[in-house]
Amino acid sequence: MTITEPEPPRTAEQRKRDVLRRLSRDNDVWVATASRDGQPCMVPLSFAFHDGALILCTRRTTPTARNLLSGDGQVTLGVGLTRDVVLIRAVAEAVDTDGLSGAEGESFAARTGFDPRGRADWVFFRCRPRTLRAWREENELAGRLLMRDGVWLV
Repeated sequence: MTITEPEPPRTAEQRKRDVLRRLSRDNDVWVATASRDGQPCMVPLSFAFHDGALILCTRRTTPTARNLLSGDGQVTLGVGLTRDVVLIRAVAEAVDTDGLSGAEGESFAARTGFDPRGRADWVFFRCRPRTLRAWREENELAGRLLMRDGVWLV
């Protein structure tokens, strides 16, 4: 096994471009929530990135939906690979399946290949990023914070 040198660290501006590219092209996100009594839950869900928010959908009966519906909507989202990760802390707003805008619903259906609009047993979550970090290797840890309080720092 050969250990290779990591690529040089990206500028904050390049990281932001890479993050936006990943959010517009990737299909899946790790979604981490917790129940009111602190029981953790982490699952992969398909998503669409629309107007600065990640749009997710799951059945109302899943632990993820129950956690988000019964709590304050705090969610942690992980996109990408372990050596090229985007880690997002967001607030999730529940939206009934007939409550998305037409553009949001079309974006979700096109990105995921699945259209649950109009199904009462499903719920959408519009996740608005509050904090966003992105890094590839240890040499990018120092500059990994790209968004704070929902505002890009770059």
